[in-house]
Amino acid sequence: MKTPAFYFRAARPVWEEGCSEQMNTHLSFVTVLPPGLLSPVLSLAGCASYVVAVNGSFVAYGPARSGAGYYRVDQIALSKYCSGSESVILSVRVAGYYARGFAGVCAPSFLCAEVTDGDRVIACTAADGSGGFTAYAVEERVRLVPRYSYQRPFIEEYVLGPGAFGYENGGEGRTVGLSDVGDRSFLVRTQPYGEYPVILPIGEIGEGVVGCDDSRPVYTDRSIACAGRPDLRPGFCDGFREEELVSQVCRDVSRMTFRRTSSFFCRSAQSMDLAPDGYADIDLGRDYAGILDFTVESATGCELYLLFDEFFGEEGTLNPFRMSTCNVLHYRMAAGKYHIYTTEPYCMRALRIAVRYGKATVRGMKMFKIAYPSRLIRARYCGGDEGMQKIYDAALETFAANAVDIYMDCPSRERAGWLCDSFFTARVEKVLTGGSRVERAFLENFLMPDRFGEETYLPKGMLPMCYPADTWDGNQYIPNWAMWYVLELEEYRARSGDEELIGQARERMYGLLSWFRGYENADGLLESLPGWVFVEWSRANELVQDVNFPTNMLYASMKEALGRLYGDADLMREASELRERIRALSRTGSGFYADNMQRRNGVLENTGICTEACQYYAFFCGVATPEQDAELWVRLRDEFGSVRTETGAYPEVAPANAFIGNYLRLELLQRYGETERMLEDIRGFFLPMAEKTGTLWENMTPTASCNHGFASHVLVWLDRAGYVLHEE
Repeated sequence: MKTPAFYFRAARPVWEEGCSEQMNTHLSFVTVLPPGLLSPVLSLAGCASYVVAVNGSFVAYGPARSGAGYYRVDQIALSKYCSGSESVILSVRVAGYYARGFAGVCAPSFLCAEVTDGDRVIACTAADGSGGFTAYAVEERVRLVPRYSYQRPFIEEYVLGPGAFGYENGGEGRTVGLSDVGDRSFLVRTQPYGEYPVILPIGEIGEGVVGCDDSRPVYTDRSIACAGRPDLRPGFCDGFREEELVSQVCRDVSRMTFRRTSSFFCRSAQSMDLAPDGYADIDLGRDYAGILDFTVESATGCELYLLFDEFFGEEGTLNPFRMSTCNVLHYRMAAGKYHIYTTEPYCMRALRIAVRYGKATVRGMKMFKIAYPSRLIRARYCGGDEGMQKIYDAALETFAANAVDIYMDCPSRERAGWLCDSFFTARVEKVLTGGSRVERAFLENFLMPDRFGEETYLPKGMLPMCYPADTWDGNQYIPNWAMWYVLELEEYRARSGDEELIGQARERMYGLLSWFRGYENADGLLESLPGWVFVEWSRANELVQDVNFPTNMLYASMKEALGRLYGDADLMREASELRERIRALSRTGSGFYADNMQRRNGVLENTGICTEACQYYAFFCGVATPEQDAELWVRLRDEFGSVRTETGAYPEVAPANAFIGNYLRLELLQRYGETERMLEDIRGFFLPMAEKTGTLWENMTPTASCNHGFASHVLVWLDRAGYVLHEE
């Protein structure tokens, strides 16, 4: 069923006059709700991130993202906040980024909001201020700061003085003039709403002394050095140039030293007195994503730093720049008491609170978890193995953190809706919930815009590698990932029976096929594909030209899926013929499939270089089968996988990485009835992850994201093996 449109009764989309196309601007929309309301509902949408609060206490985070030109409307019941005999203060603190990135579409900032009670409009946004919402400048937040990462917009840094955020609690603040940004297309939110459970730290685990070493190198990356510099490509991203920055937080944190003086076994973290140049380390128990909320009081004034990561390293180390992210929250505050919450969700297990130039007491540290709602989970682990239970729990936590409004790769560095990742995460949603609500919204987003970005950004017919997003350069697309959209679309039809969406996608799918046909050579093989041709994070990614066989294997599966989706017998025939060509050209004398052919003196020659990932693509895409390639299959089954790191078998075949090689391996083991071997590999691959962070990772080592959506697919294999109980 097509997502229905939403119509506000009175509210208009507004933003600070002259600032809707200004990077990193922040407003708080505040109204007072009278007592006696029967069933008040807040409806709101925006091109921004926002936190809804009542009397300064967190209520909700949003919005649910959508394709360019459309905005999904959150509807939040307020009855439980308005049931008393006194008025309450409703605030919506909004971050308008107007900066391209991987976490959302770049468009002029706005908020459209109204509170209704039955047929009455109690308050609404209006350019002239007549609707009852007053817009205040969030002057506490520093605007000229670095990006959080290359993929996500700006860090949060604040300067706090007397009366900070007082306008959200009945106090004063600087009001701003608003302008109407024009009509927008609104949609009903179809994704489930979060429950926002409170996560309390399991405790403080250590404290120590903060020092400074000016000789230490200062952290930088492309999001800092290349921000606002279109002349610096590749690497350019929207942001403020280094010379514009007011914030020097990366420099200051880079030079900090930390010497732990005491360690504890989870001492209470609910009230911590921090001496000048002191710090405390807090453990949240596992890697969670959410909005941090706490109170800080300082009799002297101070600078407060919150540094965080997904785990503590050896000897209690913590690296906030580990993933090319700036996992730092910075507050410069005058003497006083402040209630603080973040505007964005962050991902962490390890949290370090450091004080400079004064002392402070931090109380009530907690996180409002941003995750898929647990009330909709209809499955649980039913085996008796403690290690598998840990893996199951870690996979469940990983899914929940990455299926909030779209399927995300991770809730930390990017919060981006990547194709291919989504193929695997979509299966998990069906296993856990029996439905595909997030998947439908995810797939629908790719069908909304007429074109993706400008002509120079994405060639006609190609799909973005992740969406909703706006990136910077024309080569920032992955043609392979667009093929995975087609494969997922076919599985989605089987999961949902949603023929309407399949019909809506037809024109776009054939447009994608047309783009690929432009790169077919005389043998029907894709050759010299532009863009970022991506197989997986291993040596396989160095062998992508001129004819890459894993890519062509996937192309055959894409053609076959399109043929089945739309009853196209010619495509089915082409897929079969392409598989036969690949089989004839890719196989080597060793029995392995080579990764690529290169054109030398006008002739394509097999390089003979073989990777583990290529073998899995061959079986997954139907080029190879255990019947036709019995010897190769036995080798892969018995001598590869998690045991290969110990045996070192077949050193000439470059090993696979987590995604997607090891995932294809596990899929094949399950497909061909090797359940026990699959479970052995699951234990070998995932138990160390579950024990370290309570989540599952992007890579086999903790060098990148330790909470990655596709990794939750382990739940699908456990389900197929009979270890998941489905509840009514």
